[in-house]
Amino acid sequence: MTKKRVLILFGGRSAEHEVSVISARSVYHALDCDRYVPVLVGIDGDGHWLFGGRDETILLTERVTGTQSSLVRLGNRPGELVAHGGAAFESGEFDVVFPLLHGPYGEDGTVQGLLELAGVPYVGAGVGASAVGMDKELARAIFSTAGLPQTRFVVIRRSRWRENPSLVVQEVERAFDYPLFIKPVNLGSSVGISKAHDRDQMIQGIDSAGVYATKILIEVSVEQAREIECAVLGEDDPEVSGVGEIIPGAEFYDYRTKYIDDGATLIIPANLSRGTVKQIQEMSICAFHAIDCCGLARVDFLIGKDGEIFLNEINTMPGFTPISMYPKLWAAAGLNYPDLLDKLIQIALSRHSRRRDLKTTL
Repeated sequence: MTKKRVLILFGGRSAEHEVSVISARSVYHALDCDRYVPVLVGIDGDGHWLFGGRDETILLTERVTGTQSSLVRLGNRPGELVAHGGAAFESGEFDVVFPLLHGPYGEDGTVQGLLELAGVPYVGAGVGASAVGMDKELARAIFSTAGLPQTRFVVIRRSRWRENPSLVVQEVERAFDYPLFIKPVNLGSSVGISKAHDRDQMIQGIDSAGVYATKILIEVSVEQAREIECAVLGEDDPEVSGVGEIIPGAEFYDYRTKYIDDGATLIIPANLSRGTVKQIQEMSICAFHAIDCCGLARVDFLIGKDGEIFLNEINTMPGFTPISMYPKLWAAAGLNYPDLLDKLIQIALSRHSRRRDLKTTL
């Protein structure tokens, strides 16, 4: 059997760059070498594509770095990389892309659109689902239409905040009571998220979130909430994993708790009734279909003190780090890391093959 060449794309122009590198490192080591050949390409903070090939040196730093001589781009033929000088090279050929990019310029439909135009198969959601899943405002509008319960929230534009912050503060305080969560609309990994217990903290939180996004989401805090996650895998008839719980080890599951302190505790399976687990699984599949997702997604929930379940968000390219919930949930369901990667790659190839049958002319 001819081995498939998997282009592992990572890094990127996002505040989640470092997380992406860790995810790529994990996937590179877990990829079944009997079935696949990895082709490493890192994207640096300026958006340059840097060729690593099978040399994992490019994965050994926190951020992608390289030289002009390692610059590459997609070629004119599907599955071809072209060197900086314009020449194609055999070691840069690939069969499928695994875009392990988190956040803007990677998980938000931009790279997916590029790969669609290049005519190459890739793992994960398509352009529309990626874009909607990344934008919390758009996703919440669709989830609301699908009847999925969510916390009360408002989205403010950074331009309006800078023009008249006092008016924004008044409007928010009129609508909601503290505490409140403040989030950049289009980032994951808890980057830029803060919890405000009073006006000063809210002002500081909006300023901080505005560093990362032009839209800022402010939502009511579900106090003493349980943080629950569920994994989805597949296409039209997706599979759903069991349910896991995160105990943050801090006031909430922020970036430092996730990736620096490693202070969170992951409980799989979560200690929930069968009825609650089933409800969360059904809501996960509903959210997956609502945005027309494909391949994979991690769906996050909050359970209040009274047992009410709120859909928090969907992540169309969840982390694949050693401590990430998505692969851990599938491992608990009996699907190990290499087989999970194999399944995701096969879904990507199958979807691409079917889409080639579509007419593009009248």
